[in-house]
Amino acid sequence: MIAQVIINSNVKNLNKTFDYNVPANMEGTICVGDRILVPFGNKKTLEEGFIIGFKEESEYKIKDIAKIQDGIKLTKENIELAKLMARRYFCNLSDCIKLMLPPGTSTKILENRVKDKMLNFVYLKKDIVDVEESLENGTIKSEKQKRVLDFLIKNDGIQSTELEILTDTTSVVLKALEKKNYIEIIEQKVERNPFAHKEIKPTTNLKLTMEQQQAYDNINNAIQNNLYKEALLYGVTGSGKTEIYLQLIGQVLKKEKTAIVLVPEISLTPQMVDRFIARFGESKIAVLHSKLSMGERYDQWNKIKNGECKIVIGARSAIFAPIQNLGLIIIDEEHDSSYKSETNPRYNAKELAGYIAKKNNIPLVLGSATPDINTYFKAKSGKIDLLKLSKRANSSKLPTVQIVDLRNELANGNRSILSVKLYTAIEENLKNKKQTILFLNRRGYSTFVMCRECGYTIKCKNCNITMTYHLKNNRLKCHYCGHEQKNVTECPACKSKNIKYFGTGTQRLEEEINKLYPTASTIRMDVDTVTKKNSHEEILNKFKNEHIDILIGTQMVVKGHHFPEVTLVGVISADSSLYIEDYKANERTFQILTQVAGRAGRENLQGTVIVQTYNPENFAIECSKKQDYDIFYETEIEIRKQLKYPPFCDIICIGITDTDEEKIKNVSERLYNYLESYIKNQNIKAMLYKPLPCPIDRIKNRYRWRIILKGKLNNKLIDVINLSISKIESKTTRITVDTNPNNLV
Repeated sequence: MIAQVIINSNVKNLNKTFDYNVPANMEGTICVGDRILVPFGNKKTLEEGFIIGFKEESEYKIKDIAKIQDGIKLTKENIELAKLMARRYFCNLSDCIKLMLPPGTSTKILENRVKDKMLNFVYLKKDIVDVEESLENGTIKSEKQKRVLDFLIKNDGIQSTELEILTDTTSVVLKALEKKNYIEIIEQKVERNPFAHKEIKPTTNLKLTMEQQQAYDNINNAIQNNLYKEALLYGVTGSGKTEIYLQLIGQVLKKEKTAIVLVPEISLTPQMVDRFIARFGESKIAVLHSKLSMGERYDQWNKIKNGECKIVIGARSAIFAPIQNLGLIIIDEEHDSSYKSETNPRYNAKELAGYIAKKNNIPLVLGSATPDINTYFKAKSGKIDLLKLSKRANSSKLPTVQIVDLRNELANGNRSILSVKLYTAIEENLKNKKQTILFLNRRGYSTFVMCRECGYTIKCKNCNITMTYHLKNNRLKCHYCGHEQKNVTECPACKSKNIKYFGTGTQRLEEEINKLYPTASTIRMDVDTVTKKNSHEEILNKFKNEHIDILIGTQMVVKGHHFPEVTLVGVISADSSLYIEDYKANERTFQILTQVAGRAGRENLQGTVIVQTYNPENFAIECSKKQDYDIFYETEIEIRKQLKYPPFCDIICIGITDTDEEKIKNVSERLYNYLESYIKNQNIKAMLYKPLPCPIDRIKNRYRWRIILKGKLNNKLIDVINLSISKIESKTTRITVDTNPNNLV
């Protein structure tokens, strides 16, 4: 018997099956989906692979399978989904298979996952700034020690054996760092229950409004009759979408089935988990997201696989959870761009959810107050059900939205971050002892640093992008590759000391607010403040329970949160998302403004939203003022129809990167010629644009070009793209294909 094996590798030319002989002693036990070790090529070590099929004979001289790995096994459904993804998203089959494996599936890590509750954990002993300083000035010379410290800066508090494996080091390296006083190794009890810190009061079903009941009945009918249905639950902010989710899942559990609930932001996961635990109890729920420790994620995965839970809540990758007997999939805030992966495999969780729902004859519910244009188009076209909730569930009114033209503020001599209207409104809110949220979708202190003498801007040495200044540790950071360096006080070009910081980030906004309102309590929520475990939850709970006056944040504070005492929301700059080179710029702006407005006045108190902008006449901003999605949609869909943008076609972005600038140009032109020839010969209706450098033409020291295609991504076009890419032979060139990307930068 011959096994067809996929080698676990992201090398493009290994994206095919290899034949291996099944030894006689394995014939009774080996099967499709097994993880195995095999000799491969001239390598001395064994390679990992997965069996995806069998056949009777091979035309090649083949080797024997060396070993079957215990503990991990793919199902036939996993393999089928991985094959579909590899073709649809133009990537290696092994890359898709990895998404369906338990977290931390390195063999060594699994062998070291001890059952004893006492383990050694490694923590940074010195302050992060001091450690970064030592790494930068060359105090630490050992590459292995550098790797450990770099890892701990981002992942402090990790099991020592896992740290050794993930950084390819040994206990000797850790002991050396401990001796130098950079780290401490502490034996501690392992707590792998992510709900251990929660104290939640049980809740019962609420009485549904007439609109909620109609939406509930529509989906529940499909649940009871085991029918595939895709429905858009389009409800204004605060209309009670989550209560419908809870009651639908209650029906699923009565049928002894299970449910998956996807949320877009890690910051939303704790809130959603709390509501589900309150209704169904801790034992029925598993949670999957990147802020859990590797051990917690592994245990949660096994809990799901062993059938110990009935509801899985998590971010995008939770769609691959090994849950059995699925009865319902819910995607909350379905418009959010995070459901689309921006790294290989570049999959869309909503597309995969639709495939899984259809395969299992179950409903898929997509919920949003500002639906994705493509989803709403499908609903309006009758391809999926449209269920509307036009009123807030508790009869509270939608907030009033006021637009402030910042051009007038400048004309009147106001150069402050806050307009006069927003300043006064915050002051009034503080007097009334109500809470305020200030939204600015830029982290850091200043967005770029420039010499005022010669105009030189400080750019990342690895990327063609300006560095962002972070005040807390007085450093410049690249938000694309992660490179950091000391802040400059002298221009590298002309040696002038006339250095100026431009633009405003959340750090600077926080500093200004503390100056303007010295007696007010503030808290900030952005990527820089949520690095530690449970920090999302801690910040949100602190704001809510300790009645912090002002919450300052990026888009983390925009979606889904319920704060009864928030009566004022200020949008510092509504224009940042308008200037992105992307056909979705208007849609994103409308969604963000409407979602952030929805945080105000969610109980019986009237809410006010003040939006600061230099473009008050922009139709996305005007529609957000009226909070009228339908008017926005009708305008936007006409523009897209004329320009042939999704949903009227697909935009396929083929990205080419290389370290050699001349080579990438040649490769891009060759790939374009292949595509042009095949499209013409097969008479495919598609618009092919010539290769050009990307707007950000270098990231992580790799030059970036792109080729854009417009057309319907059908089987013929998929074949043409795959065939064209297969013609390019280069060890250093990387080619990625992204369909309807989140951005074209």
